[in-house]
Amino acid sequence: MDVIYTHCCGLDVHKKNVVACAITPVEKEIRTFLTLTDDLISLADWLKTKGCTHVAMESTASYWKPIYNLLELEDIKTIVVNAKHIKNVPGRKTDVKDAEWIAGLLQHGLLQGNYIPSRDQRELRELIRYRRSMIDERAREINRIQKVLEGATIKLSSVATDVLGKSGRAMIEAMIQGQENPETLSELAKGKLKNKKADLQKAMHGLMGNHQKLMLDAQLKHIDFLDDLIAKLDDEVKTRMLPFEEDLELLDTIPGVGRRTAEQILAEAGPDMDQFPSAAHLCSWAGVAPGNNESAGKRKSGKVKKGNQKLRSALVEAARAAARTKETYLSSQYHRIAARRGANRAVLAVAHSILTIAYYILKRRLPYIELGPNYYEERKRHTVLKQSIKKLEALGYKVTVEEVA
Repeated sequence: MDVIYTHCCGLDVHKKNVVACAITPVEKEIRTFLTLTDDLISLADWLKTKGCTHVAMESTASYWKPIYNLLELEDIKTIVVNAKHIKNVPGRKTDVKDAEWIAGLLQHGLLQGNYIPSRDQRELRELIRYRRSMIDERAREINRIQKVLEGATIKLSSVATDVLGKSGRAMIEAMIQGQENPETLSELAKGKLKNKKADLQKAMHGLMGNHQKLMLDAQLKHIDFLDDLIAKLDDEVKTRMLPFEEDLELLDTIPGVGRRTAEQILAEAGPDMDQFPSAAHLCSWAGVAPGNNESAGKRKSGKVKKGNQKLRSALVEAARAAARTKETYLSSQYHRIAARRGANRAVLAVAHSILTIAYYILKRRLPYIELGPNYYEERKRHTVLKQSIKKLEALGYKVTVEEVA
């Protein structure tokens, strides 16, 4: 095979050490370095003395990140590769063999690197992912409050839509302070909940112990802490998103996509769509496209691959929101597919459509144009007409079709 890179290095990265195999036209040298900062600087200096222009390593957990960050500052081209794509021959598994194998593949140009965004985008991505995890933690804490209330035979959720709304929060705080009278608690209702005071009195009649009051107090404080933290993260993300305000407004025109989802799309995939050859490549990278599995002319399971799980979960959430919209193409697409393939497949199909739309919006710098709920039927008008006639004739009717002017 032809040698593509004459000076290159393969890294087998672990938590405590990294094995490096440098290949040059003169020699092949293998060295082991620790993963402490001083040792990684020594690794970078050693690579420069060897004249290595390209370095490749597996995407092992988060252990590749400090090495990549350091080599990026040294202007050494670094490729991070999916471990599945560079498996060695079975039975020859050592750290040294792995480093040699990676270096050999890199030398002959047989490695395809993962998409690694710029440092600014990586920082933005970490912030948004952390905010997402805090939002999920807040939702889990609300579920814990609901479990404590159920354990105390307080059926607040059966009457109030939001347990932690203004009314629900006031009632829970009163119960923590020792108020047990259902009539007094029901008087704390506000807004539309005032019309359900009779139901509230029945729902608030329970038996709450001191340990449950202690748990509720701690859970409310935890939620307040999470609210403050999420607000701080929102401010930081908003500041970093100022250069992409136009992109956010364009993505916000897609049904089901709010500002936070738009921010996550930009943070994960980036605002520049030129790095993806097509919308299909982007959907495959995000894990919302069906897989290819065919052998001997037979189509086997096309299970979706993992892809970018953070982006995929955001798209699925947006797809579920789009499915609930009225008179939109995406809602129509969801209901059409869900009727014959099920809700989960329909949601993934809508997520695929949303990401495809986002790709072309960012590529062409144009807002989303609503096609309407009947767009698919209009495209398939002749087929729909033929199928409808066939169904009516199967029911015993004679059909005559005349087009209205």
